[in-house]
Amino acid sequence: MFNRILVTGGAGFIGSNFIRYILENYPEIDIVNLDLLTYAGSLENLKDLPSQDNYHFIQGDILDQELIQKILREREINGIVHFAAESHVDRSILGPDAFMQTNILGTFSLLESAKKVWLDEKKLGDDDVRFHHISTDEVYGTLAPDDPAFEENTPYAPNSPYAASKASSDHLVRSYTHTYGLPTTLTNCTNNYGPYQFPEKLIPLIILNALDGKDLPIYGDGQQIRDWLYVEDHCEAIWQVLQNGEMGESYCIGGNNQPANLEIIDTICEILDELKPNPEGKPYASQKTFVTDRPGHDRRYAMKIDKIKSELGWEPKHNLKDGLLKTLHWYLAQEDWIDAIHKEKDYQSWVDKNYSKRKETEK
Repeated sequence: MFNRILVTGGAGFIGSNFIRYILENYPEIDIVNLDLLTYAGSLENLKDLPSQDNYHFIQGDILDQELIQKILREREINGIVHFAAESHVDRSILGPDAFMQTNILGTFSLLESAKKVWLDEKKLGDDDVRFHHISTDEVYGTLAPDDPAFEENTPYAPNSPYAASKASSDHLVRSYTHTYGLPTTLTNCTNNYGPYQFPEKLIPLIILNALDGKDLPIYGDGQQIRDWLYVEDHCEAIWQVLQNGEMGESYCIGGNNQPANLEIIDTICEILDELKPNPEGKPYASQKTFVTDRPGHDRRYAMKIDKIKSELGWEPKHNLKDGLLKTLHWYLAQEDWIDAIHKEKDYQSWVDKNYSKRKETEK
């Protein structure tokens, strides 16, 4: 078992949920969390962890190979789960530099460090080691309405700077297995949602804007289709691949549902109308506003999960309605977390920058 794990980006949305999942279900696992604490990472996401005895936080940069190698040696790390990434398409359009640095060079830095300590120095002797890389369905590009879902052998065709940077990092991971024999696995996941998600992404943005009485911005016609995956299901899938996946293999992870963005927003509004009605008696859907679409917006994503289901026995436990209901209950109960994120990060300035120049459209 990979029981001494370095998690990169563990103060972010998926990383912090993964740490909670491990500490709740596998308390014998030691976890080191390495995070630079950029805008989307916050120690607020890691308050009240179920166990602190075998959890260690280090603030640092994945570009710092000296630091990474020190952690691998001193903590005798035998598993790396690499979440750390710039991950918002809109931000990559306005400022791609950080995506190239973190997603490409950062992944290279981790691979080089793992190669040096695990393979060159043989620090752990004959112990099994594993480097697991978290990627995205966006590396595959976009699907037409009747196209078959993405699967592991779908050709890469990234359409945004973010997707291109993740595709590059995927290729680096594969190359280190085929060239040097570094034991790696890779997962490409669909859109995640759930607790602790930074409110620049669609679902938390809509929830918080609705509660604040603000516009609910909808790109284009709102008919972009995504495959939505509840974050706890994703964490379980990652664990299964890390422990039981075949070295050098990739696995697609999806939520088995593909609603249009507009349907997601309408569903959130309907649930909020029941859980926390607008004080003025208006339906939250009345706040919907259609705005100019973002450049190169992929129309549809869908993921085929036959491989991970047949080989590892994983499939999502949450349907979309159940997952959204759990997510909304969490955000409605997290006033302190929301206040801390707003004060600590550049959330509002980013929202203003991204949406203020988008013209309202008629629908």
